[in-house]
Amino acid sequence: MEEQEKRGFVVRDRRRIVLDEVESQGTEEATAGDDRQEPKGAGGEPSAQEKAKADADQAARKSRTSGTYPQVTFSTFVFSLSSSALVHLGEVPDPTTQKVEKDLPLAKQIIDTLAMLEEKTKGNLDKDEKQLLQTVLYDLRLRFVKQSHS
Repeated sequence: MEEQEKRGFVVRDRRRIVLDEVESQGTEEATAGDDRQEPKGAGGEPSAQEKAKADADQAARKSRTSGTYPQVTFSTFVFSLSSSALVHLGEVPDPTTQKVEKDLPLAKQIIDTLAMLEEKTKGNLDKDEKQLLQTVLYDLRLRFVKQSHS
């Protein structure tokens, strides 16, 4: 009994680990034990939306396990802010909760942040970056006005 007390205790990590090799073998093996059934499109085939979601989920898992993320550029930053604004406008579901919720003051703050970026970067953006920022701001402002008057 005394010998057992000296050894202490044993910790066993039972968390599921997803490795890059498993990811490359396909999502079926990577999700073994997942009993959820995804609805299928016509003819039993996954719909385009389901395929896109599965591809995005697989890419997200791969980037988390490999520790790599997309390169941060001005365009990816603008898209990130734009996506957040769309979530707060209630246009797309929140990626963490999958619920559609509106938070118009927060959406306005993100739109105002993009407008500030546009003002502060005048003369420092290339043609494509400038066009992207203008287009995103125009779209988000229209959506904000539409949501504000609903």
